[in-house]
Amino acid sequence: MYERVIWNGHWQMVLAGLIGIAVVVTMAGCGSDNMADGTASPEILTATTEAPITEEPEGTDSPGDRASSPSPQAFSPQVEPDPDYESALDDARFSTNYWSDTDFSRYTVPLREFRSGGVRPDGIPSIDNPKFVSPNQANFRLDNEEPVMAFELDGDARAYPLQILIFHEIVNDVVAGVPVVITYCPLCNSAIAFERTLEGVVLDFGTTGNLRNSDLVMYDRQTSSWWQQFTGEAVVGTLAGRQLTFLSAPIISWQDFKDAYPEGMVLSHETGYQREYGINPYIQYDLPNSDPFLFDGVSDGRLRPKERVVAVTIGGEAAAFPFSTLEEEPVISHRIGGMEIVVFFQDGTKSALDSELISFSRDVGATGVFDPVLEGRTLSFRYQDGRITDEQTGSVWNILGHAVDGELAGKMLTPVVHGNHFWFAWAAFNPDTAIYPGGE
Repeated sequence: MYERVIWNGHWQMVLAGLIGIAVVVTMAGCGSDNMADGTASPEILTATTEAPITEEPEGTDSPGDRASSPSPQAFSPQVEPDPDYESALDDARFSTNYWSDTDFSRYTVPLREFRSGGVRPDGIPSIDNPKFVSPNQANFRLDNEEPVMAFELDGDARAYPLQILIFHEIVNDVVAGVPVVITYCPLCNSAIAFERTLEGVVLDFGTTGNLRNSDLVMYDRQTSSWWQQFTGEAVVGTLAGRQLTFLSAPIISWQDFKDAYPEGMVLSHETGYQREYGINPYIQYDLPNSDPFLFDGVSDGRLRPKERVVAVTIGGEAAAFPFSTLEEEPVISHRIGGMEIVVFFQDGTKSALDSELISFSRDVGATGVFDPVLEGRTLSFRYQDGRITDEQTGSVWNILGHAVDGELAGKMLTPVVHGNHFWFAWAAFNPDTAIYPGGE
């Protein structure tokens, strides 16, 4: 098993095999005698070190096989090339060895801001041909309070357990006929879904092995452009300046997903890779006062670095609702960017980044953000006796904004895209965020 390491420093993380290629090496070797007694250390890579070849999923193309991806139509670049980009690359902290197809002359953020995460492209392999099983088939692998990303489109509901995403970070999927990409960056606790069709071309995403502000940097296999997971923006390459469309995919408990979508499906452990799903390789990474890893900025001191926040951006305004506040005030009505929203919080969802076994992790709760207007009527909500109800009808609502009892049973609020991110990461990308309460 893994060393039980509290994250007091960066080198402890490395020695425990908790990031990048360490995840790949550790999990591939799981069950060996040396790892069991804690005597072996995983291989650690530098930005210029060749990563070991990882296994390919059975019966599929390699996730990094760009030649197998469909050729896109010619995109018109939106960002003018920098004639002096080679000088910028001289100062870069990542290797360009694998990126001969990437147009580094076009970028929207300084190339110096990217840094190697210690793993080559696709060293953390995306899931490109996901398989799904029924809740009954998955129950023995998932604790009821384990966290999943919940995504529903036109009646097709799917759960993506964080115990799987923590090892893959990207799932290229098609839901109700719509190509989507499900993403999760453990270092920022950022779980985000996007449409992956751009100007009529379906993009397939993989991991670059690089980070910016500690956040996952993805690439598309059609143009080898780099994309910032946190913002959904192409930041380097032919597509620099393009923006993906965000989709609502909240983190909730496995039990809440089953209750809301009894006919829903869940991502299978049959990924084609050998990983110990259910093991957390980032033991106690989410201690609120602990330092972020591979983060070059200065954490915004208004909150603890890894305080979870409900993060919302509307009309160019950004707001953060700390989980510590929501624990005391589980229903919050707020106005942001000219729009009224309501934020729900409930207990019963575990962290994926706490204990060695996710099923033993502490309860951090789940959240939902919604438009309170239903069929032309603005509802007011309150939390009482462990339930969320509306004041107009007394109907009971779940964390997904579904009325489950009362006059409005069967009705659904319109979700507002939000994240349950670590504060340091959200503030790095959104420094002008107002924090509730007080709008600081």
